[in-house]
Amino acid sequence: MPAPLQAFHLSGHAQGTTYAITYYAPDSVVTKEQVTQQLTEIDASLSLYHPGSLINQFNEARRGVLADRHLKIVGSAALRVYQDTDGLFDATVEPLVQAWGFGPQAPPAAAPTPATIRALLARVGSDKLHLRGDSLVKDVPTLRLDLNGIAQGYTVDVLAALLERHCIRDYLVELGGEIRVRGRKWPSGERWRVGIERPDTSAFAAPALQQIIDLTTGAITTSGNYRKFRQVGGVKNAHLINPKTGYPFQNEMISVTVIARDALTADAYDNALMGMDLAGALVFLRQHPELQVYLIYQRPNGTAADTATSGFQRLLLNP
Repeated sequence: MPAPLQAFHLSGHAQGTTYAITYYAPDSVVTKEQVTQQLTEIDASLSLYHPGSLINQFNEARRGVLADRHLKIVGSAALRVYQDTDGLFDATVEPLVQAWGFGPQAPPAAAPTPATIRALLARVGSDKLHLRGDSLVKDVPTLRLDLNGIAQGYTVDVLAALLERHCIRDYLVELGGEIRVRGRKWPSGERWRVGIERPDTSAFAAPALQQIIDLTTGAITTSGNYRKFRQVGGVKNAHLINPKTGYPFQNEMISVTVIARDALTADAYDNALMGMDLAGALVFLRQHPELQVYLIYQRPNGTAADTATSGFQRLLLNP
């Protein structure tokens, strides 16, 4: 007779935020030390805040670097989503992110000038980035990568894979609000329930309500303009930068929640959808039935409204 499943909980700090893992197994087959080792390995590859990381080596190099497994997977995904979203998701936007005060360096005292933005746009564009064999190369020496938009989702997937290598089939992995689940809670057999913050009346209002999702497999991530912004001269600028114009996105989107098979995919598309207007997002989603999405947007009168794909609606728990 198989041993009964027990609940194990691991938590800590990583990538400038926190993580929490719950899994069910007969014994503690995955330890915090194993998780820490995995997180350290990812930071050594993808973290802009890690001085010697591979991505920082790429950013300082004139032509590129030999990519490790992490940089190849995330770099390839970034290029794929760049093509799929007509450039709205662009991992080379790092100089613009820094110029607007959201990068790893100290924020500038003022918003960038139009001349500065024009100069930086010449250094931005994933059409200048290529994976050639095991190498990640760039056409412009000043091209820089910022994979923060999808690195947390990827990290969640890597931690889920760590659990699955140890034959764990019931788990929840969360890092910085990005979540991936499989199976159920035990001994109750309940599905995993995930709450979604719902801002109240404007793009920068505090979260007020929650929707609850009932999930047994997949990943759920959220991107929004209501938490992370800077105020310069009385103007609130959100942290998501349009790689085509160089300015923060200006549209009706407040937040986007995406459910996908894996967290890397969900994390990439929640950012891209935040850059679309509502009509464009709905057209895009009709072309991507593999994504289930919940959109909160601002009406012209300033009030908040929401809509969701039919697949997302089926997962909602009604109050």
